Amino acid sequence: MGIRTFNRACCCVMFAVMLLCSSCSTKQRAINDLRKFSYELRDNSAYYDIEDWKAAVNRFADLRENVNKHEYTADEYRTIGQLEGECATYMVKGAKEGLINRVGKYAGELEGILEGIFGELGND
Repeated sequence: MGIRTFNRACCCVMFAVMLLCSSCSTKQRAINDLRKFSYELRDNSAYYDIEDWKAAVNRFADLRENVNKHEYTADEYRTIGQLEGECATYMVKGAKEGLINRVGKYAGELEGILEGIFGELGND
């Protein structure tokens, strides 16, 4: 085997190792991004407005699409399923809490309006 052939073989092996490592980090990055999004929803979704929800739904779809580009072990699939379930739970819970908070805010205002109207009618 000549020195040129040996150098080419070494370069090919190094390239294959780099490609393999890059694939693993990309695969893990997809899981980590899903985890970060889950934390974002957990911490902030109760305060989302309509535009935030549109962005969150699109982000979730993008994250799932990115995750689906890779092959995973059974344990990784279990983790992904758990994270997707957490995201869905936080989305439902956040939407519910946000709605209740908004209704509560307006309910107090409506109560004040009704007291003002009926209070004035009672004074006549």
